[in-house]
Amino acid sequence: MHELSIATAIVEQAGEIARADGAGDVSLVTVRVGELAGVVPDALHFAFEVARDGTPLAAAELVVEQVTARAWCEGCAREFAVGMPPFFWCPDCDRPSRDLRSGRELEITGVEAVPAPR
Repeated sequence: MHELSIATAIVEQAGEIARADGAGDVSLVTVRVGELAGVVPDALHFAFEVARDGTPLAAAELVVEQVTARAWCEGCAREFAVGMPPFFWCPDCDRPSRDLRSGRELEITGVEAVPAPR
C-alpha cells in the first residue's frame, strides 16, 4: 500500500509548512489527487490517520479533491475526459491524443493550522 508512504510525506510536508508559518497544530490538509495518479482516496484517508498519529497533525482532517483526467484533441480543439481505464482517443473525431491536461496531480493545496501558543 504505497498510500502510507504518500500519507507520511503529506504529514511531513504539512508540518513543515505550518512550522514555517509559525503555526501550531495542523487542523486541516487539502490535497488534489488526479484520477491517473495511482492513489486510492479511501486508502489515503486510512493511511493519513495512521501517519498523523503522534505528530502536530494528530487531530487533522484530510480533504481529498479528486481531479478528472482530461486530454486535449489537437484535431478538433476539444478537451475530453479520458475515463478509467484511460482511453486517449477523442470521442468526436476518433484521433489519439498526446496531450494529457490533468489527472496526474498529487499535491498539497492547503494547510490550516491553529496559531502557535505564545
